[in-house]
Amino acid sequence: MRIDNLNDLPDWDDDKFGNEEEGEEWKPNPTRDACKALYQKWKEVMMMLNGLLENDKPEKGDEVSYLASVKQMVLGDAYEVAAKIRSSEAGGLYVLRMENAAIIRKNAQYVASALLTLGFEDSIDEKYVTLLRTEIDQFKALFKVWVNSFEKDEYTDDWGLFV
Repeated sequence: MRIDNLNDLPDWDDDKFGNEEEGEEWKPNPTRDACKALYQKWKEVMMMLNGLLENDKPEKGDEVSYLASVKQMVLGDAYEVAAKIRSSEAGGLYVLRMENAAIIRKNAQYVASALLTLGFEDSIDEKYVTLLRTEIDQFKALFKVWVNSFEKDEYTDDWGLFV
């Protein structure tokens, strides 16, 4: 992790998601705006999560492998959240957005739950667990705004889940 990028995530680049029709760029895009706000909030969560999991209490004996494994799973799911947020805007398809939203929700819930476990096992100070879970709750509020901005399109979900 670099000191100038404490969350290890790339910055949001509006130009990467410029798939509007020619002459339509000026129109408001509430879904993209909500997605950008969601991504920015998750970057804050990641910065806190990275700091919390790198500066935790030393592990002893058998706890080393278990706690290290839990931390790796938490960070892996957390990084996937950021990737899924960004990739949901790359195509702009309803089914893709819904699929990514389901993965984002599952992973964010896992991160929040795992923090409780790490706090309960005294691997992380409880006040930091509470602080980070509050940030995830703010993320959840932005997530709801983002999902509510989705517009169903003509493409169908071959699996029949997001109809």
